Amino acid sequence: MADWIFVIAISAGVLVGTMVLRRLLSRHVVYKGHILLTGKTVIVTGANCGIGKATTLDFARRNARIIMACRDLAKAEKAVKDIRKVTQDGQLIVKHLDLASLQSVRTFCEEINREEKQLDILINNAGVFQCPFSKTVDGFEMQMGVNHFGHFLLTNLLLDLLQKSTSSRIVVVSSALHKRGNINFDDINSDKEYSRSKAYADSKLANIFFAQELSQRLKSSSVNVYCVHPGMVWTNLGRHVISPVVRWLVSPLASLLIKSSHEGAQTIIYCSIDPELNNETGLYYGNCKTESWTPTAQNVIAAKKLWDLSESLTGLNKKTL
Repeated sequence: MADWIFVIAISAGVLVGTMVLRRLLSRHVVYKGHILLTGKTVIVTGANCGIGKATTLDFARRNARIIMACRDLAKAEKAVKDIRKVTQDGQLIVKHLDLASLQSVRTFCEEINREEKQLDILINNAGVFQCPFSKTVDGFEMQMGVNHFGHFLLTNLLLDLLQKSTSSRIVVVSSALHKRGNINFDDINSDKEYSRSKAYADSKLANIFFAQELSQRLKSSSVNVYCVHPGMVWTNLGRHVISPVVRWLVSPLASLLIKSSHEGAQTIIYCSIDPELNNETGLYYGNCKTESWTPTAQNVIAAKKLWDLSESLTGLNKKTL
């Protein structure tokens, strides 16, 4: 028994040590480019908290005009107040967007297309993480519906506006957990079987497939697509799996092992504005550098199949790209 306890303790020590080492190596990865975004319009989904809020703050400091697309307007307005305590630069515009409703997505896009002359950067950031089984207004499993289908429709309905810019960028925020995904096209909404963790991994793999297929369809355009994994970040995203009490207890340790929202936003910022990426599209990034696609992500057939299915299920009425 004592031997087993010793082995477990050593294994735990090695695991924690490895995590701390990775944390130390990545915590200082900060995008240092001094690029201003004066005159640029940006949309950030889920801009009221976590890495979305951190990204919005960074863009405000760069004097961008940021449309904060959020489901909870009260939280979005609070985020504006928080950002204004740090900087008065940039323009912050709060708009309602509920990615769990295709009608909300359409209403948002109609308003944006009517009011805006161009769109320079679209950050598909908002997401749901390992929630109990539930469905969106349109009958999609919640994680797949919000993380993929909502952003799929949003992006497609804003493409004409994005193409009005001399050069524009779409950043799709995925996760390294996509490698655990395996989309079941016969049970896309998890009606037959549901696992919180698998559904999340599947939705993040869907983000990967979407970014890859979208980049191929836009190759002859002025729009570039970048797929990002921010790393493990300490945000409110894990509210469905970590209770408030546990969160409070582990917060001191979490700062040693997990990135802050500011650190998690750096690769998003890098892919959004770095001029060295002007001629890159359809690639995968982490810690402000290009990374190789995982074997799971390299399924071109599945990517095309998901696009066709998404086009059908969201009722996308748009000319072929």
